[in-house]
Amino acid sequence: MNRRLALKQLAALGALSAFGSSALAQPQAYQTLGTKVPTEVAGKVEVIEFFSYGCPHCHDFEPLLNNWSKGLPGDVNFIKVPITFNRAEWTTLARIYYTLDVMGEAGKRGPAVFAAIHDEKRPLHREDALMEWVAGSGIDAKRFSDTYKSFGVQSKVQRANQIAAAYKVSGVPMMAVDGRYIISASTAGGYDQMLKTVDELIARSRTEKKG
Repeated sequence: MNRRLALKQLAALGALSAFGSSALAQPQAYQTLGTKVPTEVAGKVEVIEFFSYGCPHCHDFEPLLNNWSKGLPGDVNFIKVPITFNRAEWTTLARIYYTLDVMGEAGKRGPAVFAAIHDEKRPLHREDALMEWVAGSGIDAKRFSDTYKSFGVQSKVQRANQIAAAYKVSGVPMMAVDGRYIISASTAGGYDQMLKTVDELIARSRTEKKG
């Protein structure tokens, strides 16, 4: 009887060990950076979305993100950072974002840019196609062109590349919280879960700031 009991106990321990290994193997919904990236506004929790107008997944995520961002509290500084991955086409799209941002049109026109690229199949990375789209969108074409070609917009794109490198961005859409945590849909388990994880990390960062 003692031998049989001992075998049962060993079997149970083996099952628990297997369960524990399986639990440990589950991917974490976010990653913590080894070195904190400096944030822009002191005292606020910074949240970044890394994206590209050329990314179909960002296109799908955009409506959900826009709805979520409307409910952010005042102590959260939400920023969008366009990614280039050193690709000429995506660099052009990053310039489009910052041009619209400088003009105060990024929030309003962003969905239309996504639609033009992914639904209407317009090659907005080409300047002729871009200016044709601008002219037909009710945007001040001369102001857009001047801003698009400005040193200020070029500097913003360069700064975006630096921020992406600091966060080690390898794919989009990806989000970052307070210079420390990075989250993607693949690690979180989908877009809804990614935003839920961001909410949890905002709350954690708020607590950390309070000490």
